[in-house]
Amino acid sequence: QVQLVESGGGLVHPGGSLKLACAVSGSIGSVYILTWYRQAPGKERELVALWETKEIPHYADSVKGRFTISGDNTNNIAYLQMDSLKPEDTGVYYCHVYDVWGQGTQVTVAS
Repeated sequence: QVQLVESGGGLVHPGGSLKLACAVSGSIGSVYILTWYRQAPGKERELVALWETKEIPHYADSVKGRFTISGDNTNNIAYLQMDSLKPEDTGVYYCHVYDVWGQGTQVTVAS
């Protein structure tokens, strides 16, 4: 059974950086799609970044050039490096693979 646990969220000033991690337990195979979503207060959950095996990562236009998705296959951890953060990046960030969601980690960007 696949389980996902996110970490790395917190409070950061505009322009700052955070690196989120998604620890994956259980087998997801060698070919998969892993995505990061976020949900701001009062808004729908939106796709932030997508990693598909052997494909170029995909990013939402709002984060392109600022966020980078990567993975550590040895330790089964996916990362989301977030730079030049803006207040509108505030929200709960979730990782997702197949039909499994993590519990989310809160990111708050404020002065």
